[in-house]
This record gives sequence, structure tokens and C-alpha cells, in this order.
Amino acid sequence: MVDATTAFSGFSVRDVPEARAFYEGVLGVPVTEEHGMLSLQVGGTHVLVYPKGPAHEPASFTVLNFPVPDVDAAVDELTAAGVRFLQYDGVTDERGVNRNGGPLIAWFTDPSGNVLSIVEQESGPSR
Repeated sequence: MVDATTAFSGFSVRDVPEARAFYEGVLGVPVTEEHGMLSLQVGGTHVLVYPKGPAHEPASFTVLNFPVPDVDAAVDELTAAGVRFLQYDGVTDERGVNRNGGPLIAWFTDPSGNVLSIVEQESGPSR
């Protein structure tokens, strides 16, 4: 059987150095590299990021969610760093934030086109 306690997720990118610069430099995620692949240190575990080169097809679904205390502040900070937020007709506002129920969430892509999000986390038990 498999050992679920050591399971981890992964997704492909077009270019590993470009991905490292984005995840480490723009998002501030701790990254290690071994055997030409990246390991993103997130949520007490890691996510494997592996190269597929020109054969890479971006994930059309969200592959990684980043909880933030304030979505609007995070949108401002990431926009200033060059991140462009996705617009979904009838779902997101002009800033790219879904305010139609549930937690506030905004989607963007990494340089390989994989969809990521920032999600406003609830603060404290009273919310």
C-alpha cells in the first residue's frame, strides 16, 4: 500500500528557472532545487514542480491556493510585483476578486500559465 502520510502534490512548468524566479522572487515561497526539479515549501509540506518544456500544457484549474489575511492588500502587492489577475465574467470584479459569496478569492497564473489563487483566510473563531 501507499504511505499517505508522505504524499505530496506536483505540477509541470515550461521552464524551471523562470518558475523558480516567480515562486521565490515574486511570491516569496521557499524553494529548493534538485535533479532539475523544484520543491516549493508550502503548508508544512512540499509541492513538486517539474519541467515539461515545450510539451507543457498549463493546468486550467487551480493547482495551488495561498491563504492571505487580506485579499485586497495581497492583490495590491502582487499587482505591484507584475502579477496580473484573471477576470471571469460574472464572477470577479475589476480587480479580479470574487466577492460573490464564500471567502474572497482572486486567481492569477504563473509564468507557465498554471492557475493559482490567493484566498482570504478567516481570522479567529468569531468570523
